Amino acid sequence: MPQFLVESPHTKEECLKALDETLAKGPDVLDQFEYGCMAGDHRGWATVSAPTADQAREIVPGFLRAKARVTPVGKFTAEQIRSYHR
Repeated sequence: MPQFLVESPHTKEECLKALDETLAKGPDVLDQFEYGCMAGDHRGWATVSAPTADQAREIVPGFLRAKARVTPVGKFTAEQIRSYHR
């Protein structure tokens, strides 16, 4: 299944609401996120397996979805990197 990096920016004022809504989706959803809020960078990041980017975006609280960024991501193998040099 495709992997997506989901970035959910929010303001300091939106922070607690974002956390509450994420927790309301379940502790397993909260566990998928890493946050920069404690360092003053009010964004959350999660790597999500989903069939589409729109479905990956569903992990973000509804009021923040419009400003969330969803990027398809993947890994490179050593052989792929070597082949790019040929």
